[in-house]
This record gives sequence, C-alpha cells and structure tokens, in this order.
Amino acid sequence: MPRIAPRLTTNARRLRREATDVERALWRILSRCRPRFTRQHVVGPYILDLACRGVKPAVEIDGSQHVEGGRDQARTRFLETLGWKVIRFWNSEVIENPDGVAEAILAEVSACLDPTHPRPLPVSREGRS
Repeated sequence: MPRIAPRLTTNARRLRREATDVERALWRILSRCRPRFTRQHVVGPYILDLACRGVKPAVEIDGSQHVEGGRDQARTRFLETLGWKVIRFWNSEVIENPDGVAEAILAEVSACLDPTHPRPLPVSREGRS
C-alpha cells in the first residue's frame, strides 16, 4: 500500500478537529455501531467524511458546494475502482433526520456484509453512567 502524503494526513486531522455540526451529529450515532466507522479517512488523493474500512462504504455529507457534481463524479469513479461504495447525503437530510440517515447507512453496510453476518448493532452501553 503506498504511503499517504503528509499533507493529506495533516488535512484529515484538521478536518476531524474542525468537523461540521452535521458531521458531528451523524458521527455521534455511527460511532457506537459495528463494524466500526472512521472519520476523515484518506483513500488515494481523497479524504472521505465517514468510512467503514472493512466493508468499504464511503459516506459523503455534501453541502451546496457539491451541486455541480463533476469533481464528485470523478471521485466516485476512482473510489469504486478500489471497491468502495459511495453513499451521499445532503447536509439538510442529516439535519432533518440524522437517525434515518444513519439507518440508511447501516442498511447499506448490512447489504455489503456476508448474508450470515448479523446486522451491525450499537455497542453495549451497560455499565456507563
């Protein structure tokens, strides 16, 4: 696997620290689920908003800057050649229905898993105050 460019690593770390409210809302839900998700994951020259490395769904949360989708289409094609399934949601969708968006993402993850694998479940909250 080729080494990740230091500028991409630095940028991914900055994006994790400076996550938007929309990204944080979705992360609060998905961070409790299995298989595990990661934020701002570098793949090739791109940084994915949310990714599940084992199953390879790439979740992109798009704002108005993504209305002209030429660059997004090239990004999607590149990721698909590496086996990633790109799932896109508008910021407004996450704001209006974060639980529904998380459910759609988990349904996609379930579809990518071996059919005998159980649906991803939240981590047990027992023993936490």
